[in-house]
Amino acid sequence: MTSSNGRYNLMELMVYVASHQLEDGRTAVIGTGMPLAAAMLAQKTTAPRLIVMCEAGSAAPELVKLPISVADSYTHTRALLHSNMAEIMEMSQRGMVDYTFLGGAQIDMYGNLNTTMIGTDFDHPKVRLPGSGGANDLASFCWKTLVITPHDKRRFVEKLDFLTTPGYLTGPGARETAGLPPGSGPYKVISTLALMGYDPVTKRMTVESLHPGVTKQDVIDNTGFEMCFVDPLPVTPEPSNEELRILREEVDPERVIIGK
Repeated sequence: MTSSNGRYNLMELMVYVASHQLEDGRTAVIGTGMPLAAAMLAQKTTAPRLIVMCEAGSAAPELVKLPISVADSYTHTRALLHSNMAEIMEMSQRGMVDYTFLGGAQIDMYGNLNTTMIGTDFDHPKVRLPGSGGANDLASFCWKTLVITPHDKRRFVEKLDFLTTPGYLTGPGARETAGLPPGSGPYKVISTLALMGYDPVTKRMTVESLHPGVTKQDVIDNTGFEMCFVDPLPVTPEPSNEELRILREEVDPERVIIGK
């Protein structure tokens, strides 16, 4: 997908949208790939004082080059903290982390994630996935969880094959009943079709804007559960020429994330 005048591609739009979900002066544990590109773009545009943290142990680095993973040495450039995963997880448990950026093979209407297996037999799954890593810990204790993912019925499912990482679990009050911090939980989902949030009462996933060229029916046809929509339903804002220049020339000049 590109804009009507071909100014950007879908990956560029998703990174731009993701970058605008990160507030200035906040802390965020950022994952590999598009989340790191989004964090870099945010630091160079709308959130210059965003404090980036990486699961492997760095905090507040200067992202001078797009790291290829959260363990890349570029996540430690002039960082304020050079430590380990235990320190990062402890900070999230103490309530010191505002955002975390996650992905998953499956997500349901309450923002629960599966990164463990596809199938119904744990010992003999159809597909064995990499597992939680730090995702369960981060989604349990960071205040706001963001997800960036392709949008299709295989991923947006009525029921997860395995619950790896908690969202709002079974709905209103379920996180608190499970002992997770009140006020924490899923925040936004940036997909290839739309930007989603969560209804504050029902905790159901809700489309907040459609990407340019996408229709409401496109979302319905590619979602395995009944999706909610805000009314009126706006179109996702597009990146400016200057934001695209920064993304292409300063964030990802090798086009590793945004494509050639």
